[in-house]
Amino acid sequence: MSKRKLTKQQTWRIERIQKERVERTQKRANRAEEVLQSSDLGPETEGIILSHFGTQVEVEGTQEPYMGVATRCNLRANLGQLVTGDKVVWRPKQNEGGIVVATTPRHTILSRPDMHGRLKPVAANIDHIVVVIAAEPVAHANLIDRYLVAAETVGIPPVILLNKSDLIDDSNKEQLDELLKTYQDLGYHIIRTSIKNQAGMESLYGFLENKTSVLVGQSGVGKSSLIGTLLPDIEISVGELSQKRKKGTHTTTTARLFHMPKGGDLIDSPGIREFGLWHISEDELLSGFIEFREHIGYCRFRDCAHEKEPGCAILEALEKGQITPHRFESYLRIKQSIRDNDAF
Repeated sequence: MSKRKLTKQQTWRIERIQKERVERTQKRANRAEEVLQSSDLGPETEGIILSHFGTQVEVEGTQEPYMGVATRCNLRANLGQLVTGDKVVWRPKQNEGGIVVATTPRHTILSRPDMHGRLKPVAANIDHIVVVIAAEPVAHANLIDRYLVAAETVGIPPVILLNKSDLIDDSNKEQLDELLKTYQDLGYHIIRTSIKNQAGMESLYGFLENKTSVLVGQSGVGKSSLIGTLLPDIEISVGELSQKRKKGTHTTTTARLFHMPKGGDLIDSPGIREFGLWHISEDELLSGFIEFREHIGYCRFRDCAHEKEPGCAILEALEKGQITPHRFESYLRIKQSIRDNDAF
């Protein structure tokens, strides 16, 4: 089907909107440069972005005399898009506020597509993605694999957290143990917790200490309750688990970095909690399954689809037990969902 041709009026409106956006961006850049050239700026110091507010960011100082002090700052022109977790160089104003003048290289970046399908960074310098699952709703291997692949693709190490461990009984213990053993055998770190009886919480505190982490997982697994426990002084909206549908709800907020009382930092927003597979290629998917990596490039045919081709190194690894059937099935399902453009 051919694209519908725009009318002259529609074309004019689009061009006008784009021109206004460019002008607004230029005005912000000019204001920032005017502030930068003024004489009431202090010396350069280092900080970290706690959150983003339209044309400004909230920067927390990481050097004295501004250590731990949050300051609203404008941005110098040509810095690119800054996000929560970015480490920056900024200059404070004598009265209040400041201006960000430089950034430091990111070691990781987490992105999501915007309403136009373009990837947009939402958080930086994350050390671990904590994939939260629970005894209820039942954890599905394919869903876990999707989160793990998504984390592996962006280069952020994942850890699996089994929450609501108090709900484990004779009816689901064997299934959960078998499920988690697959990931333990692959080398993934597993943590078990319960908010109700506090089981495993000390292990979670210890793991998160001195790290910057995000929690992800499907609705209803207890992410908000966990975040509320990790951040007891922060009011977080907790999604209620429907007894009928076994699904939860969430609200929308801006990504923000919080300091946990027990140590470590947590970057949170529902947009991050619902993080998933976005715009990844089939090659990226393949390497997202960590046990597949050592077999990549050894297939007989360069364009091997790893489905039924003779001489496929992935299929040979499957036959030898080096790849489990459930992980291979997850790979096929995710690949099909990418082709259908409905991954997560």
